[in-house]
This record gives sequence, C-alpha cells and structure tokens, in this order.
Amino acid sequence: MLTSMPHIPQNLGLVGFSPLKSSSFALFLRPFSLYPIFASSPSSSRPSRRPRTAGYRRSDPSPRFPPRRKWSSFEEEKSRQRKGLSPMEKDKASFDPSSDPFGFNKRRAEGMDKFDKPKKNLKRNTRTLNPTNTIAYVQILGTGMDTQDTSPSVLLFFDKQRFIFNAGEGLQRFCTEHKIKLSKVDHIFLSRVCSETAGGLPGLLLTLAGIGEEGLSVNVWGPSDLKYLVDAMRSFIPRAAMVHTRSFGPSLTTSDSTPQIGSSKPKDEPFVLVDDKVVKISAILLEPSRSEESGSKPGETSVVYVCELPEINGKFDPHKAMALGLRAGPKYGQLQSGQSVQSDFKDITVHPSDVMGPSVPGPVVLLVDCPTESHAEELLSVPAMKSYYSCPDSSSDGAKFVNCIIHLSPASVTNSPTYQSWMKRFHSAQHILAGHETKNMEFPILRASSRITARLNYLCPQFFPAPGFWSPQHVNNSIISDSLSKCFGSSLGETISAENLLKFTLRPHGNLGLDRSCIPSQLTSSRVINELLSEIPEISGKTEEVKRLWNGLHNKMMIEEPWLNESTVPSCLENIRRDDMEIVLLGTGSSQPSKYRNVSAVYIDLFSRGSMLLDCGEGTLGQLKRRYGLEGADEAVRNLRCIWISHIHADHHTGLARILARRRELLKGVPHEPAIVIGPRPLKNFLDAYQRLEDLNMEFLDCRNTTTTSWATLETTSPEKITGTKNAEGSLFSKGSPMQSVYKRPSSPLTDNSSALPYLKKLKKFLGEMGLEDLISFPVVHCPQAFGVVVKAAERKNIVGDQIPGWKMVYSGDTRPCPQMVEASKGATVLIHEATFEDALVEEAVAKNHSTTKEAIDVGSSAGVYRIVLTHFSQRYPKIPVIDESHMHNTCIAFDMMSINMADLHVLPKIVPYFKTLFRNVVVEEEEEEEEEDEEESDADGLMRHKVSSFFRN
Repeated sequence: MLTSMPHIPQNLGLVGFSPLKSSSFALFLRPFSLYPIFASSPSSSRPSRRPRTAGYRRSDPSPRFPPRRKWSSFEEEKSRQRKGLSPMEKDKASFDPSSDPFGFNKRRAEGMDKFDKPKKNLKRNTRTLNPTNTIAYVQILGTGMDTQDTSPSVLLFFDKQRFIFNAGEGLQRFCTEHKIKLSKVDHIFLSRVCSETAGGLPGLLLTLAGIGEEGLSVNVWGPSDLKYLVDAMRSFIPRAAMVHTRSFGPSLTTSDSTPQIGSSKPKDEPFVLVDDKVVKISAILLEPSRSEESGSKPGETSVVYVCELPEINGKFDPHKAMALGLRAGPKYGQLQSGQSVQSDFKDITVHPSDVMGPSVPGPVVLLVDCPTESHAEELLSVPAMKSYYSCPDSSSDGAKFVNCIIHLSPASVTNSPTYQSWMKRFHSAQHILAGHETKNMEFPILRASSRITARLNYLCPQFFPAPGFWSPQHVNNSIISDSLSKCFGSSLGETISAENLLKFTLRPHGNLGLDRSCIPSQLTSSRVINELLSEIPEISGKTEEVKRLWNGLHNKMMIEEPWLNESTVPSCLENIRRDDMEIVLLGTGSSQPSKYRNVSAVYIDLFSRGSMLLDCGEGTLGQLKRRYGLEGADEAVRNLRCIWISHIHADHHTGLARILARRRELLKGVPHEPAIVIGPRPLKNFLDAYQRLEDLNMEFLDCRNTTTTSWATLETTSPEKITGTKNAEGSLFSKGSPMQSVYKRPSSPLTDNSSALPYLKKLKKFLGEMGLEDLISFPVVHCPQAFGVVVKAAERKNIVGDQIPGWKMVYSGDTRPCPQMVEASKGATVLIHEATFEDALVEEAVAKNHSTTKEAIDVGSSAGVYRIVLTHFSQRYPKIPVIDESHMHNTCIAFDMMSINMADLHVLPKIVPYFKTLFRNVVVEEEEEEEEEDEEESDADGLMRHKVSSFFRN
C-alpha cells in the first residue's frame, strides 16, 4: 500500500510528470531507456479505456511534463499545513544537509514520527441491513493457493455485510488479484488460531487501519487461543487496530481488548456470535479426543461455524384477507409481521397462516475445520451438532436442513472412515471439499505475477527458473472447459472439490446452489508464452542472444552498450562452483503484497551446506513453493539454519511464524538443531508471545549481538581486537549522537553480551558448517533498531591450490544512504540494496527514510561493489520501476523468483537491456470504478491505494 508523501518541488530538475487526475495512462520511454514512465492525461474527465501507443521521451525535463506529484502528497501536505508546518519543515528540523551529505528523517529514525499523527479511533461504520438479502452467497477464496501453504478462506457475502472465515497468508494478494474488496468486511472468523489460518491477519489489520482518515476495523473472532495471537501482534501492531477482537470458549486470562464470550456456557450449546436481521453465526468448539489428564494445548482448538439465514415470510394474499372479513389497513401489516388479528366483519380471529403463502426456509451453511482425525472423532459426538443432522423422513423432528457444508479439513482427514461417516448424516447437503486439493496445484492462483515470471523465464531461464507449480504435463482441457460452465440450481447431495471463486448461492432462493461463473480460466505456461510471442515476435531472437551470453559470445547489444564489456572478475569468483551459493529473491516489493511483487524475503541457498533467509515477509513460504515446488520447498525449509530480520516492520517479518512452524512440522521426530532467528529486540517479544500459541522451535539472537564489536567479545584472547573495532559501527549511534537514545536504552544495555554468548557460539558453529566466515549486522537509518547485514564466505583454494578470499554479500534492509552502509559495502561482491523510490521522489525517500534508485547505486559505486541488485520497490511501480539506465553499468533490478547464482554474477548487468524489449508494451491495468458512493478512491497509478498512517510498514 502506498503511503502519503510530501510535496515535490517543481524545481527539482529531474524527470517530470504531469499531475495525475485519472486512472488511465499513456506510456512513455526515454530514448534507449529500459523502463516505462507513466503520465496521465490532464483532463479530469474519464478517458477512453483504449491504451495509448507507447512513445519515447527525452531524459531532459520538458514543460509538457512537469514533475509528478502523487495524490497522497496533496493530502499529507494539507494535513501538515493545518498544523502550521510546511511539508519539509519537520525534515529540515530533523537533519542538516550541510552537515550530513546523506540526509535522513531523524524523527522517523528515532520512532518519533508516530507522535505527529493524531491517534485513530477505529470504529466500524454502522450499515443499514437488508433483511430480504436480494443477493447472498458463500465463495471460496484461495483454496490451495497453488502451493498448499495456507488454509483457504471463505467469503460470506450479503448486500450490506461481508464475513471472512480464515485469513491465511496471501489473502490480501489473492483478493487484490480478483478485485475482492476486503475494506467491506465486517467480521473475520478463525477456525483455528495458528499461522496456517491467521498468517495474513496482521497485514490485513494494518491495511484496514490505514484506509481513509479514520481507518477501518473489523471484529476478529476466534476461540480463546486468540488471546495469544493478540498478545503477540501487540509488539508491532498499534493497539487501535486491535480493539475489536473477540474470543469465545473456555476462559483464559483475558485483557480488555479480548473480551471472553460464553466462557461458562454448557459444552452442548453453540456460541452465538452474530445474530441480526441478516444472519445468525454460531460457533461449535472441537477439541482433539485424548485422555483427560493430557488436556488440550493452545492452538489445537478447532471451530465449526454455522451460518443460518432467516426464513422469508410467504407472500400476503389480500383476497384471502378480504374473504375473512378484514378491511385494508393496519391489520394487514400486523398479519405480515406474524400477529393474529380480529376480523372486522366476522366474529373470528385471523391468523397469519390464513392469509400468508408458505414461507421460504433460510439456508444453512456449515464451515468445518477438522485438522486431525482426533478432531473428527470428537465431531461425531458433539451434542451441539445434533439439530443439524437430517434424515429422509426427519421433517417433523425439528432438524434444521443444511444446504451446504464447506470442508476446510485436509484430504487425509476427509477421506478417513470417521469423517466419512459423519458426512453421511447430511443426506441432501452439498459438500464442498476446500482443503488442500491437488487438482489446483497445476495452475497458479496469482496469475498476474505468474505471467511475468513465465515471460522472464522464457527470456532468461538462467536467472528466472521455471516456477515449481507448472509441470511439463498439464491437466486435460476438459477440466478447463468444465470450470467455465455456469451452473445454477445444481442438485444437492453431491461432493465436489472446491475451486477458487466457486460460489454457492443462498439468495435469491430460485438460484440456490452452485455457481461456477466466477471461476477464472486456467492459466498455463504454454498459453503465456504463445501470448508473448504474438505480442512481441522478436522476443525469440532475444532469447537466443541471452543464451549466447553464457557462452561468452558478443552480440549487437554489446556494441551498443560498451560498458557491458567489463572483463574484470573479482578473485573470489575465480572458478567458483555452481553449488557454492545462489541468491533467490522471493519478495521484491515494499509495504504490502501486490499483484506483481510480494514483500521482502531473500533466500540464500548454500546447497548441501544449508540455507538462510534475510527478512521473511508475509507469504514467504508460498513463494518458496512457487519457486521450488512442494517437495523442493519443504527441503529448503528443512535446510534453514538461520533467519535474519532487518527491522520490526510487518512487511519484513510476518511470514516468520509460518516458516518456523512448517520447519518444526517437517523435522518432527528427526534429530535437529533449532533454527537461530537474528533480529531486533522487539521481534523477540513477538516470538516469545507467539510461542505460547504454537511451538516455533527456534532460538533468538539480537542483531546488536552480531555486530563487529559483539563478535569481538568471542575473541577473549585478543582484547585489542575489541578496541580496534569499536568504531566499526560508525558514528550514527555513538555517544552524543541524536540516535544514541534509541540504540542504547537502560533496559537493553549494549555492553552485556554474556547471555548471548552461548547463542553466538552456536551461530559461529552454524556459519562454519555452511562455509561462512562472518555474519555481521550493522545499524542503518530507517526506524528504531533497523539493521543491514554482511555475509562473508570463508576463504577457499583455487584450482592451483592458492588461497583466495571468499565472496562478500551485503543486504541493506530498509535504509537511507548512510556512511555505515557505504563502510559495510566496501569491496562487496554483491550488494542487495533497497530502492523504494524513483529519483524524482527523493523528498519522499527522505521523509520515509528509504532510498531512491540512484542513491542505492551510488552507495554501491562509492563502496566499489562488483554487482548491485536493486529491490524493495514501491508498489506504485506495478511491474517494473522507473530507472535511468545510464547508472546501470554494474546493476540489475530484482523481480520475484529471480535466482542469481554466484557463478553467473559476471553476466548479471548484461541481461538488463533485454528488459527493454520484454516490457516495451507495459501499460498499467486500470481498476474498474465502483458506482457505490462508499467505494475507496483509486489513485493515480491505477491500483487501489489508501493513505496509510505512519505506523504502517514502510
């Protein structure tokens, strides 16, 4: 999500843009430039949806294209002006450019910027409910997610209300892809409280809390274990975004923000959570069957949700009323409301049944989550379920007829005899199996990003391997055609596999049943490539040129770009093996997952020696599975020895719990060492609280214990080394500096490393086993306790037996350019540096303590870095960022799933010019405008953006 930005002066002297007033754009390219630049028509009226022809544009400013200003800039500027401050006054007070050539927003780096914003009181706006519910359905969201990494979600849709069941990782990204507006959701229900069902909840709460001036919030429901999740998220989510959490079930020690519902209710009665004119939603708890003394553990409680719609009264017949002696008037309304009245002309009592047609019973939907067979055994004996079982002749025994059952249980449970016997108790219900279904694995759910990945794979398979979810053999086309068929009123009593966006219509009653009309057509790699060849026929020739790069052959492009003829290779890469190290960029976007880029995560594959992660944003596990396939991703997770987190912003660490939980599952019963998680101290608060809910099998080490100075404490025989390295961390947090109060606090003294020494020694052992010499954290300028990291390989021998240095990789995390970043990057083999903003948005980069593309490149160039990889692009650049190619002599931009083998580093910049051809026709896809008056505004980039408060993830 985009954050608001300060005003950009008109005299920056950089590439300019016209004011953005519509969601339709023309595409422009610089002469010989690689990257599209978007500008809009100056007209405020809605333009034609036909995209304009791409053109070329000179790099010098033109009066026709003044510098671009974002919609969010104007809003923030107005807000600051109301407070009597100009957009740059706070920044000028925060740093002195004359004394600090790098420049940064000190208030943000100190964590003080949040005090500039008024506190939000997030309240759900009341909606006028429609009891007749002209439209109502349940819909499957993200079943399998083509990676089987999260529990699917279910949308319960009404005219004026939305309910979501489960919020696993990737929910926001899936809904963005398919234009499902989560801002309309009133309630979120969790069938279990664990990373599988709730991994996407923190990001969703942050997104909703940042929408509009007041923010939006939802009621979050779950069993009493929800308290543990709430406690864990408090370490990085503002309290304002958590005020509407609700838990139910056996009493736990609860806080004011997690009120307990029905803690003393008998076990055989369901918990009624929502009961209004539209729907009644009840919860039935399931505990795994076990001996009483063992008891249940946090995270094991499961929930069956029952959704019951009210019945619709039959049609009033005025002719019958007149025949019974009633005159037209108020008594007609009383009869329609269920009251009996006295006849006006006859000595009789008229009952509603005398004048009303037969009522239409309200549909009933069950959502069942049985994660294990032990839960299924409990399901058979739950008394609260008895009233929902149906028999062929049970119409008179008070049983409620269940129309649809959505099974969230895995196939291993639904195929068990116990579960099958329970399903048979519902004779006419439509069963939808929405657990991890293999049939969805062949096709990507995130179609937009998968299409780009497939195109990049066709152009350069060496850096963009084929995704793990597309196998050579694809499902028969009959499945595809069948998925597109529209089927209203299907006969009930069937068992079918869920498909994404499959609906079961509840109202109008005449359409009761399955609706396949929204199921997207299946996307295959062959279809994507055929589209590419049709759109850009010459791309096949470019693919052949790229292949020749690996054979050392030169082509026409090499003549046009002489700077690509670099022949000097660092000694550390001499005869390097392909199984030495590979960098896999799993997420290359900022703030929140988008259609095209996931949030930050870098996988370092050391092959047989193990692996590590640098940052772990939401959806990282799913990205691993898209890159390596199911089995390959499981192997990658098993091999994880260390996970390093740069700072506490949610887009850098909310995928951590899911990764660690999966690693624990895979290594259960196998001798292994817990993973070491290295991160800022606030991350430990989150992990400690979360482990009360779900065992993560990890050990924590503060980033500050892995600085150069801290590592020196292990060298007890070399006290002079400690003295010599005290200044290695630079002056940013030194005594007397404005940031010292943030870095060194009384509650966490820097000088006490004694408690960390055992973990440091263990990390040192891990590094040695992985062939690494150093892992050094260093402070950077972004927010309190933000770090970058240096990973250095051990020395090795070349083919003639000479000792040569190991490679050095540096990862910036999020940061402004700073002396510490330059110092750490000196002589690096590869620098992975954030480049959130384009060069024209340097003012916003300063305000948010991020870097522009040129600033990132300048850091690497001044440090003598061999190769620079730019990442963490603002989601305002949906497919490819705006970059001046004249700076790209040793640089490449990152894409999701890009895999850079150390043996291929010399080729890395040479593929950049080919992106000019691949992305020449890129046009921002327009979002459909909603006619409803409460729809969110679409910003200038054509993607749904919202103003985000300062606590958001940037």
